[in-house]
Amino acid sequence: MDFTFSDDQLAFHDSVKGFLTNEVTPEAIRDLWQRDGGRSDELWGQLAELGLTAMTVPEQYGGLGLDALDFVLLAQECGYAALPEPLVETVMVAVPLLAGLADEHRQLQEHWLSRVASGEARLAVGHPSNPLVADAHIADLLLLCHGDEIHAVPAQQVQLRASESVDPSRRLFAVDWTPSDATRVAGGESGRRLQAEALDHGALACAAQQLGLANRMIDIAVDYSFERKQFGSAVGSFQAVKHLMANVAVKAEFSRAVLYRAAFAAARGQANAAIAASHAKIVATEAALLAARNGIQVHGAMGYTWEVDLHIFMKRAWALDGAWGTRGFHKARVGDFVFADGAPLGAGATFEAR
Repeated sequence: MDFTFSDDQLAFHDSVKGFLTNEVTPEAIRDLWQRDGGRSDELWGQLAELGLTAMTVPEQYGGLGLDALDFVLLAQECGYAALPEPLVETVMVAVPLLAGLADEHRQLQEHWLSRVASGEARLAVGHPSNPLVADAHIADLLLLCHGDEIHAVPAQQVQLRASESVDPSRRLFAVDWTPSDATRVAGGESGRRLQAEALDHGALACAAQQLGLANRMIDIAVDYSFERKQFGSAVGSFQAVKHLMANVAVKAEFSRAVLYRAAFAAARGQANAAIAASHAKIVATEAALLAARNGIQVHGAMGYTWEVDLHIFMKRAWALDGAWGTRGFHKARVGDFVFADGAPLGAGATFEAR
């Protein structure tokens, strides 16, 4: 059995990586922090031109009809670049959630998914696992949960209250809105299933970005260790410093296979997809958090300053740690699976944090 990515997947990954390297620089990210809204319509348009916003949109709505396995490498690169735009959650969470509605909502799907694919519209998702909605201020349509229901709410029907994040690139909002029959698009068993799937997709999206962030912080710390001199030598030549980054590299490498396995399970709709997503979120987040901690140590006192680029990626890792389920929740879910002799929890597993 071939477990490698296809040549087309790898070629697209290289193309997107080159674009993000050139366009989403630390300087560009800092510039967005100073803008109202913190987002760039120009950058979003470029992402759409590359076909990224259309990747998981079904073909009948003008998309590419791809899945999580096709996008996971790209999501990883979005993490490596600390991309401020909500591309990963759009492609891996919002689009599958809207596309998963019953056939009776075909007109709603056609209207919005075709516009998402072309980059003309943006979606935001509110979920019980996330009290605050990311990027609600730029969303044209919000998919919000109410009990076991899901509602598709146009932007003009909500009121937003901004909430500060540890990561200046994340824009979070409390959303005030009124559920109605007109906005309800799923409920009961269907609503619970879609909410559970959204949680799993969100955890997978976070895991992919966390692995990218871990790799970026390794690179930043290693580069700095060869620039910084102490006792006449680069600190990177000291064994203790080497061990710091080697420990991170080991964690990141071991989380890679777990992440790709989770993406495969999600793409194939396997019964253990929820557990695989939780496992990936745990190990990738632990790698990113260790990269942040050890990266600070390698930088010394400079690691705590805004002058160095490390904090851009470190704060994103901290923010994603609690998004789409805490580590405590995901560890409990994996533990339940293990101690139940491998019995799958199923898509309807509860998502209250524990």
